[in-house]
Amino acid sequence: MLDRFTQFCVQALPPSGPDITAVEPWQGDDAPAYGIAVTFSSGSRLWLQITGGLAPGAQAREPSTPASAPVPVPLPALFDETGTVSPLRAEAYLTAALTHTDNTEIARAYGYSNRPGQTAQHPRSRRHLPQRNTPVPAVRPHRQGRTGPRP
Repeated sequence: MLDRFTQFCVQALPPSGPDITAVEPWQGDDAPAYGIAVTFSSGSRLWLQITGGLAPGAQAREPSTPASAPVPVPLPALFDETGTVSPLRAEAYLTAALTHTDNTEIARAYGYSNRPGQTAQHPRSRRHLPQRNTPVPAVRPHRQGRTGPRP
């Protein structure tokens, strides 16, 4: 599942967000098992680790139930007034871009920083796959403030 979601991100994110110029699998000695490197139109790069778990309330052996694609939400501003991409802005932008992919396997997408009543220590986003027996991918920045993979 995580392999398939990684490939989905590589193919679907660039056309879903005009400020995303490239998405490629994160490779290298320090790369996580599943991850992507996102390049924005400013040249900024963000490395994201992809993790997974079952959808809330799902049992491991439940049959899949197709959903309708989430309603696309407007893409927020990615760059601040100085042209910088912050982890919070990237989280909001990538979460919104996922809703523009028309993927019927994504029931909804939200950023961890925007959960009501819960604060996120590190920005990340999550997609819900409706009643599926597959892991729910969560994308999180490698480390806030880093400009690339660990040396």
